[in-house]
Amino acid sequence: MAYDADVIVIGAGLAGLAATAELVDAGRKVILLDQEPEQSLGGQAHWSFGGLFLVDSPEQRRLRIRDSRELAWQDWLGTAGFDRTEDHWPRRWAEAYVDFAAGEKRAWLHRQGVRIFPVVGWAERGGYDATGHGNSVPRFHITWGTGPGLVAPFERRVRAGAARGLVDLRFRHRVTGLSRSAGSVDTVSGEILAPSDAERGRPSSREVTGAFELRAQAVIVTSGGIGGNHELVRANWPERLGRPPQRMLSGVPAHVDGKMLGIAEAAGGRIINRDRMWHYTEGIDNWNPIWPMHGIRILSGPSPLWLDARGKRLPVPLFPGFDTLGTLEHIMRTGYDHTWFVLTQKIIEKEFTLSGSEQNPDLTGKSVREVLGRARSGAPGPVQAFMDHGADFIVERSLTSLVRRMNELTEDPLIDEAALRRELVARDREIANSFTKDLQVTAMRGARKYLGDRLIRTAAPHRLLDPKAGPLIAVRLSILTRKTLGGLETDLSSRVLTEGGEPLPGVYAAGEVAGFGGGGVHGYRSLEGTFLGGCLFSGRTAGRAAAGAVS
Repeated sequence: MAYDADVIVIGAGLAGLAATAELVDAGRKVILLDQEPEQSLGGQAHWSFGGLFLVDSPEQRRLRIRDSRELAWQDWLGTAGFDRTEDHWPRRWAEAYVDFAAGEKRAWLHRQGVRIFPVVGWAERGGYDATGHGNSVPRFHITWGTGPGLVAPFERRVRAGAARGLVDLRFRHRVTGLSRSAGSVDTVSGEILAPSDAERGRPSSREVTGAFELRAQAVIVTSGGIGGNHELVRANWPERLGRPPQRMLSGVPAHVDGKMLGIAEAAGGRIINRDRMWHYTEGIDNWNPIWPMHGIRILSGPSPLWLDARGKRLPVPLFPGFDTLGTLEHIMRTGYDHTWFVLTQKIIEKEFTLSGSEQNPDLTGKSVREVLGRARSGAPGPVQAFMDHGADFIVERSLTSLVRRMNELTEDPLIDEAALRRELVARDREIANSFTKDLQVTAMRGARKYLGDRLIRTAAPHRLLDPKAGPLIAVRLSILTRKTLGGLETDLSSRVLTEGGEPLPGVYAAGEVAGFGGGGVHGYRSLEGTFLGGCLFSGRTAGRAAAGAVS
């Protein structure tokens, strides 16, 4: 039987594009399959903020940030918490990835035209000891052009390969099976879906119009995670994070359903770390949704007061931007799915950014003029739109009115005004003194010692009840599904492994479906900025390995 291509790549997201681009460079013929229409090329990376984890970069050095490979590896180990037998390959992938981030990653991207915003963000600050979770220094580098700017060079390479006759782009092809016709997995079968003009991210038709069967010497699975499948998220929910949320928002479109994981497993691949996942706690209902239950994450500076559903402050160090999964674990043990930010107009103008390419038109559009406009008074345009239209935002001049409307927004009136007022007054007393026992105030003051935070991310400390800083703002926050940290176990050549630890002949995996490498390169937690880079690194590895394996 003749082969239809040298390699079949399943999934046209960032990992799939990176793998295909490497195969093209090696002169291999590729069929790239995706169940969505062509307008969704690039997958979830298109919607991203474009954050990249880089170590000892020129951007860091210009801001006097002292970083090193050794410090980054210390932080990765403290964050990942590798403690399982099956963490053998994830740990090896992690070390290789940190070497990549501290080595050729930036130069490799730069050669392809990727540019970096000059201010480095400080995500996942941890707040524990030096060997615990979190980034010791700012490492979150924003791609100039956000997600689309990062996708562009890989899409360009793939389309150039198509023009040369090396890449066959086949959209609306939904894979349902992997099988063998000889010793290796070499056959991909599935359904052809009806053409769709649905805009990127919006639900597309699931009408089946035909079937397909294709053969190649190797198959690379780059189909993404499970974040759009709430049923599967709940089924994999770990006990350590408490009960699964009854209500969640989706940070990814509905077609990110994880079905390819089961198909690869049925073909003999091993899935590890199913219970490791990355969901955000600062989700808000998108007032202008693109996909079902579409949520947006607030990327906040350290100043908002974070309250549980009953109005009690979250414990130290669960401040905005410090420990995502630690916060999630705490929330799920309160008995409620939602929390609150309480802040001022002065804080929201300086500290609120919304995650996503579409929520940052200045960075996405590469407009220096519009980026400089962020320094003007007033909330950024996308943030103001949520203040005007978002169901989760409450803006009031008085605390009495704020609490009344907070209680109207939830099923039960859980916030006691007198108790919240005592909390705010006590916190405000700490602001009036250069000394403090309030560690959030210490964190705010510490953040402003970093030039990047002082310029664009952290408001000058002030009293929340100061009328000059108002009005007061409350934001209801929900759990937002996002990334799958476990997945298909792979060796350092991206070969999918079986239950016996042997390579599954002919099958490779990259990106989120492989836990971004090895079946769980992040361990239990992420340092942020590592997801897109994980797609690129594992996709590049899979493409190069498959190219070298086929004749």
